[in-house]
Amino acid sequence: MKKIALALILFFITQTSFSQINQTELAKNFGSNAAVGKYINTRGIELYYEIYGKGEPLLLIHGNSGSINNFKYQIDFFAKKYMVIGVDSRAQGKSIDTSSILNYEMMADDLNALLDSLKIDSANVIGWSDGGINGLLLAIRHPKKVKKLAVTGANLVPDTSVFSTYCNNLTESDLAKLRSLKQDTKTRNSIKVVHMMQIEPNIPLTDLHKIKCPVLVIGGDNDVIKPSHTLQIFENIPQAYLWMLPFSGHATLQRHKDEFNKKVFEFFKTPFHTVLGDDWDK
Repeated sequence: MKKIALALILFFITQTSFSQINQTELAKNFGSNAAVGKYINTRGIELYYEIYGKGEPLLLIHGNSGSINNFKYQIDFFAKKYMVIGVDSRAQGKSIDTSSILNYEMMADDLNALLDSLKIDSANVIGWSDGGINGLLLAIRHPKKVKKLAVTGANLVPDTSVFSTYCNNLTESDLAKLRSLKQDTKTRNSIKVVHMMQIEPNIPLTDLHKIKCPVLVIGGDNDVIKPSHTLQIFENIPQAYLWMLPFSGHATLQRHKDEFNKKVFEFFKTPFHTVLGDDWDK
């Protein structure tokens, strides 16, 4: 099996992150916009966020080692109708975290604190990959905060039953290579977030039964997350809808951005009691 974990750590430490800005592609510096970027001091960290648009709140939660810029194809689209809140999770992006521990529950509680600080009682939520995990945990741990939730590429456990390509635990040789790198905050955080992905999450199916809000569960048929696992998540959420994208991997919201935006927008605006049937695209 491939040493994916080590490769990811080295990539995020030594290269420009995939989530950073391509200035020729975007007019706005999503994730690094000094005009709108702000911090809140909460729970021992400085959490970075940006807000675009006005209207009903919509919270965007990025994936492992990512940033607000992961949603570069969504922000302008949804900001036409929503107050879009992009946030860099602790230890990632521009958020400042010098602690030695990290887990998904901490990040979900950070999101709750952010919404509290913005005086937002509830929000629609989009979560990608680790952001999907955090979205599920936010709905489980702070159910009043989530009005509707769309998750893509989420998982409940970190093992071979979930991944089509499994991330090995780091070997002693891997650790020796990592110890040889400069141990600054960026390096420690990069190691921390990838290590977390190897041993977490550990969400029981019974916890999904606690989710009160409607949830759109999304996955690609060629995702690193097995479709069978995405189906399992869908089957255990009381008010869940399932959307599997053909010819898609993990980056559903980027590779199929127009279709993704349209479908998620329709999900958010459809009344709770309405069944999404043949009139989905009308």
